[in-house]
Parts: sequence; C-alpha cells; structure tokens
Amino acid sequence: MEFDLSWLLLGLPLAFVLGWGASRFDIRQLRLENRQAPKAYFKGLNFLLNEQQDQAIDAFIEAVQNDPDTSELHFALGNLFRRRGEYERAVRVHEHLLSRADLSRTDRERAQHALALDFLKAGLLDRAEAALHKLEGSPFESQARLALLAIYERSRDWPQAAAIAERMDQAGQGRFNARQAHYLCEQALSLVAQQDVPGALERLAEARTTAPEAPRAYIETARLLALQGQHSQACDTLQHMARVAPSHLSLAAPLWADCAQAAQRGPETLAQLDAIYQQHPSLDLLEALVTLSQAQGVPTEVARERYVRHLDKEPSLVAAARWLSGEQLSHEQFHPQVQRALDHAAKPLIRYRCAACGFEAKQYFWQCPGCQSWDSYPAQRVEEL
Repeated sequence: MEFDLSWLLLGLPLAFVLGWGASRFDIRQLRLENRQAPKAYFKGLNFLLNEQQDQAIDAFIEAVQNDPDTSELHFALGNLFRRRGEYERAVRVHEHLLSRADLSRTDRERAQHALALDFLKAGLLDRAEAALHKLEGSPFESQARLALLAIYERSRDWPQAAAIAERMDQAGQGRFNARQAHYLCEQALSLVAQQDVPGALERLAEARTTAPEAPRAYIETARLLALQGQHSQACDTLQHMARVAPSHLSLAAPLWADCAQAAQRGPETLAQLDAIYQQHPSLDLLEALVTLSQAQGVPTEVARERYVRHLDKEPSLVAAARWLSGEQLSHEQFHPQVQRALDHAAKPLIRYRCAACGFEAKQYFWQCPGCQSWDSYPAQRVEEL
C-alpha cells in the first residue's frame, strides 16, 4: 500500500495551526488570571484606604481564591480580620498559613507572630503565651518578649515577669531595674496578705537594692514598719528616701508625720519636712506640715498661715479653700455655701493624672489602671502640674 504524501502535506500545516492556537489560548488565559488577581488585590487596597473594611475583606477573599498560594494576601486578610475584632477568622487564616509545607522560614515566623497577636487581642492569654514562646530566636523575639511581659503583668505573675525583664535587660532591650523593684514590691504585698511580714520585708529590701533611687520600696517598707509599731525605724526609712528621691516624698508625707508623732520625733521631722518643702513645695507636704505643727503645740492660726504663704509660691485654689475653711468671715452666715462651692471647684484639682494617657484618679498608682504604664503618674496633684 502506497503512502499518500498529500495527507502529510495537509496535516503539517493543520498541526501547526492547532498548536499555535492552543499556545495563544494558554497565554491569554494566563494573562487573564494574572490580571484578575492583582485587580482584586488593588481593589481591596483601595477599599482599605477608604476605610471600607467590609468591601476590602470581600476583595481580598476573592484575590486569595484566585491565587491561594500568595502568602501576602493571607497576611493582609488576617490583619484585616484582627483589626475588625474577628479574631476567630484571623486565627484560621494564620493557622492555614502555618500548615503550608512550602512556606518560607521568614513567612512562617511572620505568621507565628501574627497568630500570637490574634490570641493576645482575643484575650486568650494561655494560647498567646504558647505562641509567643515559639518566637524565641526569631526576628520577632524582642516583640514577643514585650508581649509576654505584658501578659505576665496582666495576670500578676510577678516571678515570670521578673524573669522576662531580666532576659530583656541582658539582651540590651532597655533598663528594667525600676520595674523589677515594682515586681518585688508587688510580691511583698502578696506576702503581707499571707501574714508573712518577714518575707515581705526581705522582698522590699531586695527592691531597694535593685533600684536604690526608686521611692516605692521605701514607702512600702515604712508603712509595714509602722503597722508593726516600729515607728522610729519607719522614720529612718523615710528620711533615707528624702535623700534619694525627695521629689516623691509628698507621697509619704502624711505617713512620716504620723510616725514622727508616734515615735516622739515631731520637732526633728517638722524641720526636715519644712526643708524639703522649700525645695519641692507640694500640697501633701503642706498638709503634713500644718498637721505636724498643730501637734507640736503651734497655735492653729499660726499653723494655718502656711496655706496663705503657699500662695506666694504658687496660686492654689486648694490651699486657699483649706485656709478659708478655718477663718471667720464678716458674713459668716454665708460661709458654708461659699465653702461648699470652693471645695467642689477644688475637688478635681487634687487628683493625680497619668502623664501617658491622662487617666485621673483620687489615689496615686504606681501602674496606671488605664494604659498599664509604670511610674507614669507624677507625684504632684493636677493643680500642681
């Protein structure tokens, strides 16, 4: 049987045309897919810039469906979910990333950090802690330690917080002496609640050694000594604090005045408080001086003149109201109403205000209840700032 060459001549051009057509179709399809994915991505980015998060999420989900292997889209989608408070969906996105075998080490560490943030924002502290520990030795190590420190402080696990702070100090992430002293003071307060006074005094002594210029350990020590009836030792402790942290002595002035009277050291303490007041005038020191002066037999009128002399140092509605409360007015029948108005106006001025977030409180906090910052409250009242 003879082979007909005419079929070969016809088949070759046909095969070429079919191959060329198939290749063009594949290229067009590839281009179409490549255009669709960036289009969805940039569409989502545009929604995000316009703060249209719902539409942005829909666009990013579409982009992920078109190209499920793109990790950047997963990160963008997971971060959006976390910002919106949809922590469960954020966790699923980042766990899906971690389950991929082809994920690079850099992206894996990034996804682990994002997952830890998801748990942290959701309040799942135990799961956040476990996720953060996996970031040791990674580029996110310093951030992970800061987050762990916040977790331990929030859960009041002071030994663990102290251990993390020590590692951060050794790694050069900052100086944590003052914060370590706070941790020791917190442990001392816990021991006092358990009736372990010797253990508490031991922790406070360690705190004073850790941060010699931090005032809290001296105040807590003096307060504990006073409760034990050791008023003279409490006065000695506060006297030492006056040398290392005089600007914060106003926080301990009422305690020092009470201990001085109980230890029969009134005149000595009065002179010391007066000398400190001249350098660091404050309302709390002023009140302690007036109280101590009256206890030493100084006439009430003379002792109360300190309020008026304080006005020469700084205008103070609080001091003026305190002075006026003990004075006789020409229209004394109106004195109660005037006094109530002055006290009401002065009440917001005797609060303490956090310098970091502005949270105000009647009492002094070593750690702000609002922003959790340490030592963010100045020792002065609002009126004195």
